[in-house]
Amino acid sequence: MREGPATAIHRADYQAPAYWIATVELCFDLDPAKTRVLNRMQLRRNPDVPAQALRLDGEELNLARVLVNGQGTSFRMDTTERGQQLVLENLPEGDEPFTLEIFTTCCPAKNTKLMGLFVSQDTFFTQCEAEGFRRITYFLDRPDVMALYTVTLRADRDKYPVLLSNGNLVEEGTLDDGRHFAKWVDPFKKPAYLFALVAGKLVAREQRIRSRAGNDHLLQIFVRRGDLDKTEHAMLSLMHSIAWDEARFGLTLDLERFMIVATSDFNMGAMENKGLNIFNTKYVLASQATATDSDFSGVESVVGHEYFHNWTGDRVTCRDWFQLSLKEGLTVFRDQEFSMDLCAEASARAVKRIEDVRVLRTVQFPEDAGPMAHPVRPDAYIEISNFYTVTIYEKGAEVVRMMQTLVGRDGFAKGMTLYFERHDGQAVTCDDFAQAIADANPQSHLAALLPQFKRWYAQAGTPRVHAAGHYDAENRSYTLTLSQSCPPTPDQPVKEPFVIPVALGLVAANGAALPLQYTVDSGETNASEALFTMTQAGHTLVFHGLDAEPVPSLLRGFSAPVILDIEYSDAQLLTLLAHDSDPFNRWEAAQRLALRHALNAVSAEGDVPAQVLDGAFVEAMRAILREPALDAAFKELVLTLPSEGYIAEQLAVVDPQRIHAVREAMRLQLAVALQPDWAAAWEASEHNGSYSPDPLSAGRRALAGLALVNLNLAAAPTGDTVWPGRTYQRFKDADNMTDRANALSALVGAGHELAKPALERFHALFTDEALVIDKWFQMQASAPDRGGDILPLVKQLMKHPDFSIQNPNRARSLVFAYCNGNPAGFHRADGAGYAFWVEQVLAMDAINPQVAARLARALDRWKKLAAPYQALAREAISRVAASTSLSNDVREVITRALAD
Repeated sequence: MREGPATAIHRADYQAPAYWIATVELCFDLDPAKTRVLNRMQLRRNPDVPAQALRLDGEELNLARVLVNGQGTSFRMDTTERGQQLVLENLPEGDEPFTLEIFTTCCPAKNTKLMGLFVSQDTFFTQCEAEGFRRITYFLDRPDVMALYTVTLRADRDKYPVLLSNGNLVEEGTLDDGRHFAKWVDPFKKPAYLFALVAGKLVAREQRIRSRAGNDHLLQIFVRRGDLDKTEHAMLSLMHSIAWDEARFGLTLDLERFMIVATSDFNMGAMENKGLNIFNTKYVLASQATATDSDFSGVESVVGHEYFHNWTGDRVTCRDWFQLSLKEGLTVFRDQEFSMDLCAEASARAVKRIEDVRVLRTVQFPEDAGPMAHPVRPDAYIEISNFYTVTIYEKGAEVVRMMQTLVGRDGFAKGMTLYFERHDGQAVTCDDFAQAIADANPQSHLAALLPQFKRWYAQAGTPRVHAAGHYDAENRSYTLTLSQSCPPTPDQPVKEPFVIPVALGLVAANGAALPLQYTVDSGETNASEALFTMTQAGHTLVFHGLDAEPVPSLLRGFSAPVILDIEYSDAQLLTLLAHDSDPFNRWEAAQRLALRHALNAVSAEGDVPAQVLDGAFVEAMRAILREPALDAAFKELVLTLPSEGYIAEQLAVVDPQRIHAVREAMRLQLAVALQPDWAAAWEASEHNGSYSPDPLSAGRRALAGLALVNLNLAAAPTGDTVWPGRTYQRFKDADNMTDRANALSALVGAGHELAKPALERFHALFTDEALVIDKWFQMQASAPDRGGDILPLVKQLMKHPDFSIQNPNRARSLVFAYCNGNPAGFHRADGAGYAFWVEQVLAMDAINPQVAARLARALDRWKKLAAPYQALAREAISRVAASTSLSNDVREVITRALAD
């Protein structure tokens, strides 16, 4: 590891590079033990920067030769806290271009970090974002240096018959020594982080298409032999993505071919390298037998995301890494819109929106409230890999969504067009994007409020909108007071007001939607708009012509990423749950009711009561189950209780075991009280005909799965064997992975004795399917903890022949599933879960610091823990901090966690 902690890099210190690189010619002689890389670049001085030495980044490279204009030259090596720099001072003067040639070697076989050039299962892959290219050759490894690349790959023909890189294949052939070569040319400038190569024994699914622009393209998905039958859905998703981007934004595929390659060893989900996208197998391989509906949805979403990067990230990229959300937040928004637009039914669109918001609120909101809180555009970082976060991605997407809300769908499309007209082929900033959207819509709220709106990029934390209403019967009016605040976050004690679009409506007690006629405190009136834009600390709206007190339906569709504080009565929430025309707020009403009961039981003295939920809530859930007009997918969302983590985030002091006990009591109560209705729901949803992963079919399977979980829960206290027996039979007979996994999950979750033979049978059936075995590990690691039995099981599973800590997917399926996804199992009163976490963080850090840093964040919120957990967690974090060989990735996370 590098010596000592690195100092922070600050956005305010940005300076343009002293040199520009116009062209890059790379020649690789690929060998797992010693790959030779010849890098020939054409550079010129940047006339806008004072003359200075050329400093090229490098890490774990062996330097053999440096030539300038074909001649040897003097250089020195500077060892820095971030690796090494090759420093060249005696370079040609003036702004005339010169040629720099660098010859290096590296050892891909020993690259366990999976950054740069590495070998996985005898195949070469690369991952260069964010700073991996410096592990391939010395370079100006920063996103604002964009160049044209020509790449020649040479390798053993038998071992590596497929040779791929960015752009278009222009030449290939045989060499005299049993090797062969391929030459690729990328016609578009790109930064080094978008470079890619792949070499190995792979097979491809191919599809030729003609775009709306009239151009012919070859689409290819490369996988290992034996996996080809699992690539149809990925190919369909790619074709849909290409068609959608042309139709929605007029953005067409710009290369002769577009390639996807899958690998099982990958730190991320996928990578958008220009024309050669490298994917984690999790987001490529999907078949009826091996993938769940959720897996199919994930493939569609991630394939879309990476393809959309072809324009939002590749053609226009980031000036510096502080602007990461410029490409990631925008592209998450685009993939969310893509998935919603593919939904034929409005209800399916609503389900997708709820699912996205649930991720935001259960993962990003806690990040905003914890030690790693940072703005969508951070001001400083030590390791940029630590800032590939839900704040950058999901909250960044919500910021873009608010822009669309303020300018309209058509206005946003106009803004995207202007953005590319201005910045195609450039490395730019979040400000440039926001300005383009505003300038394309000069009459919009966004244009008028742009400086204030950009506080969403600059200020960390989750804003809170406080709402209170008062009905005046005499004047037939309803006054709604809205105010906003945002709590302090690290280095930002004071926050200025945000621009917050609040989509709103009024619902009568009988469920009728009321017309909106209101006066704003500024005196303006609006007879039809249902969108109010908050810009100040407080606002007052007065609604007229109301014969009775309405129920306010606020933040419809989750129109802004904020926490809504409003004192709804149970009756008001039940009205919204039963009648609100906005599906999001119907779901939200159920969540609020369940959360209210959970928090009351958690904070009460004594043992957890068997009946946590009141009769009105139970009957409301029964009504949801029985309502024929509601889609199954929506029912499943409404009937799923808030997670233990989400409940914990609402509390100042967290007792994980108490929360677990309360939620389990709630689950059991609903399971028993609604048992006949669960059975009816199961019977109605059990048979879907031939398998299809479409949203409506997937929704029916999701509800059937939830029903099966509840029927097994209800059977457990009485020892009833009927439903466990039917579930085991369903597990054996299922013709698709969703139904099989749902049945297995129901048995494991209920702790039934049939779970053991089912797990054994599951492993035997899919022993050669790595992604399915990941599910096998994860299901056991995240099972309900009964008497402290999960940690010993996890330790036992770590010794299983199928487990390898070096594979990120496998580590996530077991270690992460336990530490991040099983609060009651992890937060043990004896601290054993924390001790296990220490061991795994340190072990992973020696192998793959990026993965280790993500695991290190499992204790981000330790300061909220009750005794004895808090002291034990602090001790564990301090043990990691005391290590003398921590990577900067882990050290940054641990240091921020311990900061006051």
